[in-house]
Amino acid sequence: MGNREMEELIPLVNRLQDAFSALGQSCLLELPQIAVVGGQSAGKSSVLENFVGRDFLPRGSGIVTRRPLVLQLITSKAEYAEFLHCKGKKFTDFDEVRHEIEAETDRVTGMNKGISSIPINLRVYSPHVLNLTLIDLPGITKVPVGDQPPDIEYQIREMIMQFITRENCLILAVTPANTDLANSDALKLAKEVDPQGLRTIGVITKLDLMDEGTDARDVLENKLLPLRRGYVGVVNRSQKDIDGKKDIKAAMLAERKFFLSHPAYRHIADRMGTPHLQKVLNQQLTNHIRDTLPNFRNKLQGQLLSIEHEVEAYKNFKPEDPTRKTKALLQMVQQFAVDFEKRIEGSGDQVDTLELSGGAKINRIFHERFPFEIVKMEFNEKELRREISYAIKNIHGIRTGLFTPDMAFEAIVKKQIVKLKGPSLKSVDLVIQELINTVKKCTKKLANFPRLCEETERIVANHIREREGKTKDQVLLLIDIQVSYINTNHEDFIGFANAQQRSSQVHKKNTIGNQGTNLPPSRQIVIRKGWLTISNIGIMKGGSKGYWFVLTAESLSWYKDDEEKEKKYMLPLDNLKVRDVEKSFMSSKHIFALFNTEQRNVYKDYRFLELACDSQEDVDSWKASLLRAGVYPDKSLTENDENGQAENFSMDPQLERQVETIRNLVDSYMSIINKCIRDLIPKTIMHLMINNVKDFINSELLAQLYSSEDQNTLMEESAEQAQRRDEMLRMYQALKEALVVIGDINTATTFTPAPPPVDDSWIQHSRRSPPPSPTTQRRPTLSAPLPRPTSGRGPAPAIPSPGPHSGAPPVPFRPGPLPPFPNSSDSFGAPPQVPSRPTRAPPSVPRRPPPAVPGRPS
Repeated sequence: MGNREMEELIPLVNRLQDAFSALGQSCLLELPQIAVVGGQSAGKSSVLENFVGRDFLPRGSGIVTRRPLVLQLITSKAEYAEFLHCKGKKFTDFDEVRHEIEAETDRVTGMNKGISSIPINLRVYSPHVLNLTLIDLPGITKVPVGDQPPDIEYQIREMIMQFITRENCLILAVTPANTDLANSDALKLAKEVDPQGLRTIGVITKLDLMDEGTDARDVLENKLLPLRRGYVGVVNRSQKDIDGKKDIKAAMLAERKFFLSHPAYRHIADRMGTPHLQKVLNQQLTNHIRDTLPNFRNKLQGQLLSIEHEVEAYKNFKPEDPTRKTKALLQMVQQFAVDFEKRIEGSGDQVDTLELSGGAKINRIFHERFPFEIVKMEFNEKELRREISYAIKNIHGIRTGLFTPDMAFEAIVKKQIVKLKGPSLKSVDLVIQELINTVKKCTKKLANFPRLCEETERIVANHIREREGKTKDQVLLLIDIQVSYINTNHEDFIGFANAQQRSSQVHKKNTIGNQGTNLPPSRQIVIRKGWLTISNIGIMKGGSKGYWFVLTAESLSWYKDDEEKEKKYMLPLDNLKVRDVEKSFMSSKHIFALFNTEQRNVYKDYRFLELACDSQEDVDSWKASLLRAGVYPDKSLTENDENGQAENFSMDPQLERQVETIRNLVDSYMSIINKCIRDLIPKTIMHLMINNVKDFINSELLAQLYSSEDQNTLMEESAEQAQRRDEMLRMYQALKEALVVIGDINTATTFTPAPPPVDDSWIQHSRRSPPPSPTTQRRPTLSAPLPRPTSGRGPAPAIPSPGPHSGAPPVPFRPGPLPPFPNSSDSFGAPPQVPSRPTRAPPSVPRRPPPAVPGRPS
């Protein structure tokens, strides 16, 4: 990847990051970040300033960097800086940059050495920088000072770990040359998160401050305490240079001069210094982009397709068009009408798979909830018989009646019909609530125009409330019509003769029961199938268990699974009732129970069979299905409160026969009325409420919107929508531009492979047995080569060459194999023409005097 392409791509990625950040999203491509890790006063900030070529970071003793500084370097013709918290403000004076960093640090952490993990984001545009993203982290410290907490070491460690644990983060482990490298905290942290050493680069600072007679040559050659990617030595400005306002450019020249003139480093001078470190880091950035470019292109294309439909509507946006608002209002109302009808009537396109829509919920109200409410209000058997007996006695008065009075039948029936008003009106309320919820969901698409959304909801809701009164009046009228005339000539009514005959068969039916055999086909029809959990039985076995249940008109069976091959049990429905069970605070399930009205065990030794569902809607649905099978809700609430007179109520045999006859007549006639009401109420609600609201939305809503408020006010766009439109258009253009630039980039770039692994176990075991540190290594050979020119060999040339001219000791006596040395020392693409030592010794080497041997450390 050439420099031109890199210069185009990196700013483009930064623009993409801004666009994604404005929309609350993360960019799909994360450029590698370079975290600078080290102890206090190790020279981390100086390394960063050398990269920028400007003096802009706070300086001082102790802990100065108290918040992470995310520094993005971007190649540009002009030189300036920008802070993320000061958008739009360009800093051309880098002293102001330093003051802003100090002020922003104090604003969050206070002024007494406190720390914070909230980063400061700074971008520096300059023609003198390479495209890099670096993070300056607080120095590793042990002892708290000022307002620092007692666990300051742990907090700083965790802060550093937040950054260096990322796989795309390179680690610059900065260690001063005048300290013990084997005990470097920076290298230990890097080893924890990067055990393979692929992301760690060692940086040795303060080489010019080492004790006289010592050097870090073996470390920089990656032979002593090796790292996979080796070390780069740098020389920063001293505090005296900083106080004296020494220019960084002059400091860079002095650094170059130091490496070229130092006898221990001049043979590797081309691989030392801040410029070489910059090139190494930029090459790693290039490698990363090269590896991720194909996948990044695919992600950008997917992102572009995902927003293209929304952007298409924004492309034609013309704020100066006078007809724009009129067209938009018409389109919005039409779309609202279409969405409302689809939610009510159902649609094959845009099906909601997460929850039931309005029409599906209304269907459940009509065919499950409404029948269930009717059954819930059904009469209590003992109370009904007592009312019938009182009615018969009151009709006969002082006389003893010989025949069953039909007036008692009418009085009881009319009273039961009137009770249907409650469930019928409740079903109207449930449908109204669902219609209003549907309207609110449909107006979500109008959220871009707040006033239009509010007015649409208000107008439609008011119309629904208007229709509520007319619908309820019609429902009550239907009930009153049924009360006004009792049609005993109905074809489904059993009549007096059949009622008396049925009463004589009741006892036989109760004694014989139903064993589930030889059933007529109508009784074998499956009413419902589904998964239920038996909660109370599973407790004994260590937890509840789910089974596949099959409900018919005669029995409830459950199987191991929905293949219905292994039947677990078949429970007859005779004398069963259903009741609610209070939900446990430990369980998210909703539970109902089946029990036998004759106090018998329902299943094995259990009086109750507790069945659990995931939601209350499922419970209500199963109850409605059980109603169809003849399993009614428990109506024993009032029975326990009856006094002794009710318990001791007795009738003579003749009155008991008359009561039983009217009881059968009432049961027969009420089944006719219930069937009729269950059919008419949904039709009435559908005609007077639902269809009327649909017609109103299609024909009158637009006119009422025009008359309710000024059109300009209605179509006033929300500030959030205007901002989102601008951001989406900006992102769309950035994505398209990115794809164009990426398409022009030649991906066949020069790729620098990772160097081979080295034995870096010294980092792990440094606490037990630290190897010798370069600061304690005395090198007598540094003074030994100096008198060598007097032996006739001549002074060392400017470019190092094999043999003694580089100041190296005799080659035959150097430990370890020589061939791997060029690979490890050349891990950053060093030029091959500058080897410091040959792979084989020259003929004259064996004649060297042996006293020089002990000078080389082993």
